[in-house]
Amino acid sequence: MMWYDGGWGWGGWFVMAVFMVVFWALVIAGIVALVRYLTGTPRHQRSGSPSATGEPGRESRRAEDLLAERFARGEIDDDEYKRRLTLLREHHR
Repeated sequence: MMWYDGGWGWGGWFVMAVFMVVFWALVIAGIVALVRYLTGTPRHQRSGSPSATGEPGRESRRAEDLLAERFARGEIDDDEYKRRLTLLREHHR
């Protein structure tokens, strides 16, 4: 009985192994991207510190935004808001 090897031989096995690794890497990357998209976490919040982008004044802008949000929610009054905003702007010059 004769056995015919008309395929690619070992090269075929190697190519299939590479394609399998690439396939699973793409599946895992797709799942990670989908989870990040569905959780809706903004990119600048995932990166760690707000100053990681290298933009000057970005950290002080975020602090001012947080202060404005607290004022809008009624956690602090008008005088407290103005006092803290003045301190933030003096500190970040």
